[in-house]
Amino acid sequence: MPKSKRDKKVSLTKTDRKGLSNKQQIIEDIQQCREKYDNIFLFSVQNMRNSKLKDVRAEWKNSRFFFGKNRVMQLGLKLISDDENSEPTKLEQGMEQLREQMIGQCGLLFTSESKKTVLEWFDTYQAEEFARGGFRATKTVKLKPGPLEEFSHAIEPHLRSLGMPTKLDRGIVTLYKEFTVCEKGKVLTPEQARILKLLNKPMATFKLIINCCYTKKDGFEEITKREIAATKKTSKTAKQPTKPATVAKKGKKTDDAMSEDEEEEEDDDDDDEDDEDDDNEAMEQDDSGDDDE
Repeated sequence: MPKSKRDKKVSLTKTDRKGLSNKQQIIEDIQQCREKYDNIFLFSVQNMRNSKLKDVRAEWKNSRFFFGKNRVMQLGLKLISDDENSEPTKLEQGMEQLREQMIGQCGLLFTSESKKTVLEWFDTYQAEEFARGGFRATKTVKLKPGPLEEFSHAIEPHLRSLGMPTKLDRGIVTLYKEFTVCEKGKVLTPEQARILKLLNKPMATFKLIINCCYTKKDGFEEITKREIAATKKTSKTAKQPTKPATVAKKGKKTDDAMSEDEEEEEDDDDDDEDDEDDDNEAMEQDDSGDDDE
């Protein structure tokens, strides 16, 4: 059945797509912050949580955080000089070094606070957070058999689906045998991470690490060294043959195949002629025998 032209897909989402205009706005904001603030810090995040990052933004109201795509932020830091032959300035060198360090999950902090104040605050700040699946357990958690009064009776089927040996005893969630939630050093499964969250046992730590910075006074400085594996696209030296070339090759192969077939046909013709000559000779011999009789 042909498809109707009136059949159109309608998106029911209420969120707007972040297109080119949003990216251009981020680039303009970064360029304005580069002129407004004295210092720029490049940071990375351990155990990223949006709620914790909002708390950090609230603590630094007089500063500006950018946490988005690296390519967009790199365009905001890029400086274009009028004279290409002139030597790069201190600011241009610093921005270029910052752009080279922007690999992986990272963000930018624009502030007028001193470098000492920023480093001291970020070194001391950390927040406990619940671990997720794939995280290595920092300690062993075991539960002894008995009532689990912190859980409601309605959550008991969910606990059983997570692998816990539980049952309802007079409306109270009860663990009828010893259960090991996780062992130290082993990777957590999603089910184990959910159980630890229900038990209110955080094992992860949210922390911001300052990797490098650019200050108007000292310029670029690398603070925390990290192994950066740059994934640059290598240019292909070997050129692939074009379609006409392949067609020509195919044509050449077909020609060769045709010539081989023709040779085979000629050989077959020669064989047929030889067979005909043999038959004629045999017939002549028979005729001569009849004449002698």
